[in-house]
Amino acid sequence: MVYKVVKYGHPVLEKKAEPVTTFGTRELRGIVDDMFETMYAHKGVGLAAPQVNLSQQLTVIDVSAGEDPAQRLVIINPEIVRLEGSQIGEEGCLSIPGFREDVKRAMKAHVRFQNTEGEYSEVTGEELLARALQHEIDHLNGILFLSHLSLLKRDLIRRKIRRLQKAGEWD
Repeated sequence: MVYKVVKYGHPVLEKKAEPVTTFGTRELRGIVDDMFETMYAHKGVGLAAPQVNLSQQLTVIDVSAGEDPAQRLVIINPEIVRLEGSQIGEEGCLSIPGFREDVKRAMKAHVRFQNTEGEYSEVTGEELLARALQHEIDHLNGILFLSHLSLLKRDLIRRKIRRLQKAGEWD
């Protein structure tokens, strides 16, 4: 099932998501499958549960965009252990469609998380994977990529979105 992706302005996007406490269930695996299906349908490389109106510390990432099943990551209750270096690159967001901006992120991200069975694991991402990890974990903490932009760029995008909302083109 493809979920509806909520857009900027929806309150779930700006609050910290709740930790996942129940693991190994058919329901959790179903949510994960549906999130991957939704992410691929929207041509994304990452999708956080709040983006589909689920306030849960859960995100799916696949920087291969479905080309390599071995790159699929399910990250639950993540914690960034360490960030290294820096990179600047263009970022977009499925919840803020039509807007892309350069964002500074760490070049390498070390993340500790749980899988669908509740087992702890770690992943180290570099370049695009590091960017995706940081972007999606920000979502779980109620932070949108707009907060990484200059005040001027952020205000410009917000004004454009308000115009789209008034015109009924932003739901």
